[in-house]
Amino acid sequence: MKFHILISSMLFVGISASAAGIRPMVTENNAKIIGDSTEVISEVVVTATRTPKLLKDVPYVTKVFTVNDIRKADATNIQDLLTNIMPGVEFACAMNQQTSLNMSGFGGNAVLFLIDGERIAGETLDNPDFSRLTLEDVERIEVVKGAASSLYGSNAVGGVVNIITRRPHNKISSNVFGHWGAFGSQKYGTVIGFAQPKYTSLTTLQFTRINDIELKVGGDLTKVFGNKTWNVKEKFTWTPISKLELTAKAGYFFRERFASTDSHDRYRDLSASLKANYKLTTNNNIELSYVFDEYDKSDLNLHTRKDVRDYNNTQNSVRAMYNHTFDGIGTLTAGADYLRDYLMSYQFAGINSHTQHSADGFIQFDWDINPRWNMIGGLRYDYFSASSDSRLSAKVGLMYKYAGWRFRTSYAGGFRAPSLKELFMQYNMSNLFIVHGNDKLKSENSDNFQISAEYTRRSCSFSVNVFHNIFRNRISTVWNTGFTGMQYINTDKVRITGLDVNAQARTKYGVGINASYVFTYESSPMTQPYTSATRPHSAVLRLDYDHNFKTWGFNVGLSGRYLSKLTADQYTSATMYTHTQRITYPGYQIWKFTAIGRLNQGVRMTLSVDNILNYKPNYYYINSPITTGTTLSCGLSIDIDKLLKW
Repeated sequence: MKFHILISSMLFVGISASAAGIRPMVTENNAKIIGDSTEVISEVVVTATRTPKLLKDVPYVTKVFTVNDIRKADATNIQDLLTNIMPGVEFACAMNQQTSLNMSGFGGNAVLFLIDGERIAGETLDNPDFSRLTLEDVERIEVVKGAASSLYGSNAVGGVVNIITRRPHNKISSNVFGHWGAFGSQKYGTVIGFAQPKYTSLTTLQFTRINDIELKVGGDLTKVFGNKTWNVKEKFTWTPISKLELTAKAGYFFRERFASTDSHDRYRDLSASLKANYKLTTNNNIELSYVFDEYDKSDLNLHTRKDVRDYNNTQNSVRAMYNHTFDGIGTLTAGADYLRDYLMSYQFAGINSHTQHSADGFIQFDWDINPRWNMIGGLRYDYFSASSDSRLSAKVGLMYKYAGWRFRTSYAGGFRAPSLKELFMQYNMSNLFIVHGNDKLKSENSDNFQISAEYTRRSCSFSVNVFHNIFRNRISTVWNTGFTGMQYINTDKVRITGLDVNAQARTKYGVGINASYVFTYESSPMTQPYTSATRPHSAVLRLDYDHNFKTWGFNVGLSGRYLSKLTADQYTSATMYTHTQRITYPGYQIWKFTAIGRLNQGVRMTLSVDNILNYKPNYYYINSPITTGTTLSCGLSIDIDKLLKW
C-alpha cells in the first residue's frame, strides 16, 4: 500500500453538515411493507433533548430511520443503511483494512455512536467497531447532526447516532432470518421476544460471514479480508411497581478477521448494563444507570493456536438524571456522569496501560413559550484527568411553527477530549514509521450554527438547512524530525459551510419519492496540506412503488447514491511532511434495485440487485467503493408466531 494512502487515513478529520426528516412511527406490531409518509405524525424521539419529545416539536434538526426504512433498503448492517439513505455518508477501507467513517467531513471519532443512549467501548482506527451494531433488534435510529456536547460530552462534535432497540409488545414473538449475497456473504439469526404485564424480554442471536474480496483491477488495495462474527444480546425489563421500571442488558460480540494464512485478528466485546427509572410524581422522575463494556483485540497464530491479547479497553460508567415537568411551561433536565476509561496496549511507551477518569454535570430547560414558539437551552461541564482538561459546552435552539411550516435555528458547542491513544501511545505504522503520542494535547472544540425551514402538507414535505462550523485545535498528525516519525498535534481552525436539502412525497397510488442533497465547503489554513476526505457534493434518491392486499403485499424500489469527485493533497514521502502532490479522486454513483414481498405478515422475502450499472473503480484507493461490479442478494425472514396463526 502506498505511503500517501497511509498518511491520509491518519489525517481523516473534518466538519459536518445536517439534514431534517419526518417519518412515520412503525412498531413491531404494525410494521409492514409500506411506503414513506411525510405527514406530521406524532413520533416520539429522545436523542436531541434526552427526554421524550415529538419529532415535529424538536428545535434541533433530527433525522429518524425506522425498521421499515431498514427493510426497504435491504440493509444488512449499519454501513449499508446509512450510505443508502443519508447523503454525505461514506464508509472506507482504511488503515489495516479497518472500516472508517466520513459523515460530511467528520470521522468516526467525532460522531458519537450510542446504543439505547449509552456509549460503546473500543475502536478500530479511531472508529467504533461497526460490526457490533446489528439491525435486527432495532426499533429506530435517531441521527442528530451537528455538535451535541452539551448533552453527551466528548466525541459529539459532528453529531450523534443513537440506535434504539425494540421492546416486545406481543405475548410471544419469534423471528428467524437469513440473507445471502456475493463473495459468500451470509447472515443468519433469530430474535425472540416475550411480553408480560410486569416484564419483557428480547433475545437476539446473529451470525455473519463473508469471504475475501479479490480486487482484480488493483491499486492500493488488492484484496479485502473476509471475516465472521457472532452477536448475542439480551434486553430484559421488569416493572415491579407502576412507578419503577428496571432494564437490564447483556451482550457478547466476537469477530474473527482472516488477515493472512498465518494469523487471524480477533475482536471480542462483553457488555452489561442496569438502568432504573423511578417516577417520583406525575411531573418528576429520576433515572440511574450503570454500564460495563469491555472490548478486546488479540492475534491468533494459526500454527501454534496461541491467542495473544494485545489491546483491551474497559469502560465503567454511572449516571444520574432528573426530570421535572412544569405544567404548561416546559421540562427541566439535570444530570451527572462518571466514566472510568481503562486502556491496555503493547504500543504504549514505558507502561502498557493508562486510565482516565472523567466527570460531568449538565442542565437543560425545554421551554414551551406558546403553541408556536419553543426554546431549549443547555449547559454542561466536563473534566478529564489524563489531560487535566476541562470544558464548558452550551447549546440553544429556537423553533417557530406556523401552519405547515417549521423554522429552526440553533447554536451548539462541541468538543472532543484527546484519547489515551493520542496522549500516550507510541505505535508502529505498518513498519514505515512510529506514531508518537503527545501528552500536551488540548481538546478539540467547535461552534456549530444552523438555520432551517421545513414545510409539510399532507403526504409531501420539503426542508432546507444551512450550517456553518468552526473547528479549533483539531488533533492531527505531522512529521516530527526530532522523533523521525509522526506525532499528534493540535492544528489551526477549519471552517465548514454547507447546505442540506430534502424532499419527499407519496401519492395515493403507492408511488413515492425521497431525494436528499448535501453541499459541503471546507476551508483550512493555506499553510497546511489539504488532506480532507470530504466530497463537496453528495445526493441520494429513492423511487418506489408499494401495494398491500389482504394477505400479501410488495414493495419495489430503485435507489441511488452519488458522491462527487474530490481534489486533495496526498503524501509522497515517509520522511518529509511537506512532500505532497495534488490528486483528484473520481466521483461515482451506485444504483440498487430492491423487491420485497410479504405473505400473511409472517413471511418477508427480498431480492436485490446492487450496483446495477456495474460500476468498477479504475484504481482502488482508500475511499473508493469496494465493489467489483453488479451483485445479487436475497433474504428470507419468517415471523414464526404469526405463521402459526394461519
